Amino acid sequence: MTPVQFKQHKLLLKSAGYRDAPALTLDSHNGHMPHGREISLSWLSGTILTGVTGVLLMASALYVSFDGRGTFATPYSALSTNIVEGPTSSETDSRLVTKKSDRVRPVAATRSDREIIEASIRETVDGVDRIRRQPFVRINATLATSATALSSDIPNYDPIALLRKNQPIALAEDARTINTDIYGAEVEGEVTVKEASLNIDQAPPPAIDDQLAADYVRTTVEGAFSGTDSAALAYAPENVPGLRELSVASDGFTSVAQNVSVVPKAPASANETARTERIISVRQTSPIGDVLAKNGFTEQMVSAIERTMRSVNPSTEVREGFRMRILFGLDAGTETQIPYLLSLYNGDERHLVTVARTDQGRYVLGAPPPGIELPEEDTEEINVANLPSLYRSIYETGRKLDLKDKTIERIVAMFAYDLDLTKRISPGDQIQMLQTEPDADGNKELLYIGLQLAGTERHMYRFQTEDGVVDFFDENGQTGKKFLMRRPLEGGGRLRSNYGYRIHPIFKTRKLHTGVDLAARTGTPVYAGGDGVVKRAQWVSGYGRFVELNHANGYQTAYAHMNRIASGMQPGTRVRQGQIIGYVGSTGYSTGPHLHYEIKINGRTVDPLSVRLPRDKSLPNRYRAKFDQTMAQIDDLMAREPSAPINVADAGN
Repeated sequence: MTPVQFKQHKLLLKSAGYRDAPALTLDSHNGHMPHGREISLSWLSGTILTGVTGVLLMASALYVSFDGRGTFATPYSALSTNIVEGPTSSETDSRLVTKKSDRVRPVAATRSDREIIEASIRETVDGVDRIRRQPFVRINATLATSATALSSDIPNYDPIALLRKNQPIALAEDARTINTDIYGAEVEGEVTVKEASLNIDQAPPPAIDDQLAADYVRTTVEGAFSGTDSAALAYAPENVPGLRELSVASDGFTSVAQNVSVVPKAPASANETARTERIISVRQTSPIGDVLAKNGFTEQMVSAIERTMRSVNPSTEVREGFRMRILFGLDAGTETQIPYLLSLYNGDERHLVTVARTDQGRYVLGAPPPGIELPEEDTEEINVANLPSLYRSIYETGRKLDLKDKTIERIVAMFAYDLDLTKRISPGDQIQMLQTEPDADGNKELLYIGLQLAGTERHMYRFQTEDGVVDFFDENGQTGKKFLMRRPLEGGGRLRSNYGYRIHPIFKTRKLHTGVDLAARTGTPVYAGGDGVVKRAQWVSGYGRFVELNHANGYQTAYAHMNRIASGMQPGTRVRQGQIIGYVGSTGYSTGPHLHYEIKINGRTVDPLSVRLPRDKSLPNRYRAKFDQTMAQIDDLMAREPSAPINVADAGN
C-alpha cells in the first residue's frame, strides 16, 4: 500500500469513528469503576448476572400469566373477595363489595340426606300371608359441584368397561328375595292375614242420615257463593283514591331512586373465580376427621389439621350444632379443588378456630375470615367455570354418601349410553336412590336410581324376572344399554368438532361435517359401536383408513382416519359391540390424531351425540303388569315421609 493509499484509508476510518487507542487491559484499579480501555472482571460478571436475572424474572412473569394466575402463591387473601371493614351495626351489613364484574358466583343450598323409610310389606311364607314392617334407605342429594380429593383416584372414563358393568345379574337360588309389595294400611309388629267371606245379611247401620247430609251440602254451597265474604279473596279493591303509578309526578312529588352507589367494573382474577366456599352443619357429635373426610380432605390433610387444632383445643371432636366454613381452591395444574381454609364455629356462631394452608402445603393457625351471617341450611358457592363432569360428580357424590365403588360403577353404567358422562353438570342437578336395609354382611341392594339433570329426568327401577335375573329398566321397560355407542373409543376421546356445517380446516370451505371428531392419542383402540357386519375396511380417499359397519334396521356406522385397521376386518366379518376394529390415527385429510365417527339411518347421516337410539333390550310383555306394580310401589316409597331422623352425609354421618 502506498503512503497516499494509507493516508486515505486512515482518513476514512477516522470519519467512520475509528481511532488509534491502546489495547484492552485487565489492569484496572481494584474496587473502582474501570476507565478507558480497562476491563473489570467483577463488573463484567455483575452485568452478566443482572441480565440473566432479568431474563428469569420476565420468564417467570410470562409463565404465571399464561397459566392464568397473577402470582405464584395462592393465599387466602388472593382467593377471597376484597371487602372493606367498617364499624359494625346490628341492623346493617358493614361489608361493602368494592369490585363489580360480569358474573355473580351462584350460591346453592346443598342436600345430602339419608333417610329411613318404613313400610308395611306383605309376603307369603309357607302359604300364609304375613304383613310386617320393613325399613328402606332413601337418599336425596345434590350432585357435587366441585371435584375434591374424594374422586381424585377414580377410574378413567371407559365406555367399554362400563358396558361390562351394565350386564344383567343372575341371582343364586339361595339369594335374598327383595320384596316391595306394600300393604295398603300401616301395621305394628307382624300380622297374619286371614281371608273370610262377609255376611251381607248384617249390614252396618248408617252413621249419617239423608237430612243431615242435605243440610251439610246446602250450608257449604251457600257459604261458597253468597259473596258476603269478599275480603277473603285477598284482591285489592279498584278505583281507590290516592293510588297512582310510581315515577309519575303529581303535586310536585315523584319517586326517585336514592342511595345507589355506582361501582366501576373490574375484571375478576383467575384465583377469585376458582375459589368456592362451602358452609356445612354438624348434625351429630363426632370426630372432626369423619366430617372432613366427607368433604374432600385427605388423610394427610386431616392429620395435619388435627395437630394444628390441638394447640388451641386438645379435643378434636365437633359437637352437634357446630358450623364449618371451608374455602376451596384449584390445585395447581389439575381440576381438583383442595381446601385452603377451614373455620369452625360453635352453635352460637361464635368463631372458635381457623386453620389455613400455606404455599408449602402445611396447615397452620390463621386469622378468621370476614364475618358473615351463617345461613340455616348448608350452602356452597358454585364455580361455573370449573364444574366437574357428570362421571366424576356421580363418583364424588357416591363416595360422600358412603356408597361402595361397585354400586357407583353400576349407577354410572346404567346411564352411560343415554347420557354424555363427559359433559359438565349444571348447578342444582340431583340424584335419588332407594336401597334395602343392610344384610348381615352390611351389603345393601339398589332398588331405584333417579337423576335430575338440567330440567330432564332419568329413572331406573330394579326388577327381577322369574328365572332369577335382575336388571334395571326405565318407565318404558327398557334397559340403559343402547343399540349403538356414541363415543366408540377407549376413554371416549375429546370432542373436537360437532356434527353440522363448518369451515373445513384444510380446504377452508363451508361444508357439512357428517360426523363428530373425537381426539385421542395415536394408537387408542377404536370399538365397534354395535353388533353388526363389516361392509368396508380399506383406504378411502380423504377418510384414510376407513371401516364401515352394517347394523340391524337400516343403521350404519363409519370410522375414519385410523392409523391401523384391526386384523380380521374384512367385508362380511361379524363384529360385536365393544370389539376392537382399529386404532386412532391421522390418515387422509386430517390435521391431527382423532376418530371421525358417523351414524347413518337408511343412508342419511345423523348427529351421533344427539340422535335417539333404540335400546338393546326391553322387558318382555308378560312382565309388564308386575313391573308397573313394582314401579308404583317404589314411587310410593320415594314419596313417603321419613320414619327416622335425617342423617346428613355432609356432617360425616
